Amino acid sequence: MAYVLTFLPWIVYAVLPSAHWQWAALAGLAVAVGVIIKQRAAGYRPDALIIESGSAVFFAALAGLAFARPDSALHPYSAALSSGVLAVIAGASLAVRRPFTLGIAKQSTPSEIWAQPVFIRTNTVITAVWTLAFTLTAVALAVMAHAGQAHSTTATLVQIAGFVAPMLFTKRYIAAVQAENAPR
Repeated sequence: MAYVLTFLPWIVYAVLPSAHWQWAALAGLAVAVGVIIKQRAAGYRPDALIIESGSAVFFAALAGLAFARPDSALHPYSAALSSGVLAVIAGASLAVRRPFTLGIAKQSTPSEIWAQPVFIRTNTVITAVWTLAFTLTAVALAVMAHAGQAHSTTATLVQIAGFVAPMLFTKRYIAAVQAENAPR
């Protein structure tokens, strides 16, 4: 469930009509800021809000551009750009050895487990899968935008798959790691 809240700004942006992309970007920004406020009030540390913080910055920039230039040539590529930004955020978190899922996982895991190699490795693998999914989604959406299919049903399905596939992987991988490391 934490992942749904984390990606809620992107979901909101994806489901709002693309003809009103400036308002969709503004809604994404409002949701991102709301999620950050809610999670900070719930005691989430900043390292658990990497995606949320990046989301707020992205949607602020996109809303500014979309309102300034509603007819921008970037508009058809905005979905690809959003997935690309998520790929960069997730990939950067791996590059600095602070996988974005680590902070999220710490919210529901006892602190004595945080330094264990299996916990860190698990979150590195999960973040790598999310990074790959975001990258593949960005590439697919860019190709579709170039072909004039940016706002098609297929593009929407690609966006949905880009979130659902890594969510399912995360759930199953965590269950497998827990089963493998359970006391016998």
